[in-house]
Amino acid sequence: MITRTAITTTERGGTNTAVARWQGGWRCEVDAGGFALVVDEPVDVGGTGLGPMPTDLLLASFSSCYALALAWAARKRGFELPDLEVTATGTYEGQKFGHLLLTVRSSLPAERLAPLLEPAKRACYVSNTFAHAPAVEIALADGAVSPA
Repeated sequence: MITRTAITTTERGGTNTAVARWQGGWRCEVDAGGFALVVDEPVDVGGTGLGPMPTDLLLASFSSCYALALAWAARKRGFELPDLEVTATGTYEGQKFGHLLLTVRSSLPAERLAPLLEPAKRACYVSNTFAHAPAVEIALADGAVSPA
């Protein structure tokens, strides 16, 4: 379930924060950008199935960010993208995705859609994060930092 709890804005160059609160088992309630969501695992692996898995949310972030970037690139060129659909597929390699694939569909002819792919990739925050992976640190609330 996704509900809007507040309206927030974040300037580029600022920071975003998501807070996950463990609810037992494999379930967390998350506040992200003023939205409340439930993250869970499927019943067959011990979850309650009340929300998407974290990796589902990762793929949702990837596909939606790229779709928005494609729409932006098209608008910059003076047209819209009818029935745009972007599918993100992650192929597991152990405890991570070893391969990510974005598939773009639209009734727009390929010769008009193809020139948008690279500018959209450059404008997509999520694909930029994957392409230039940031350092990951894990900090305890008391300020102690542990490298990931």
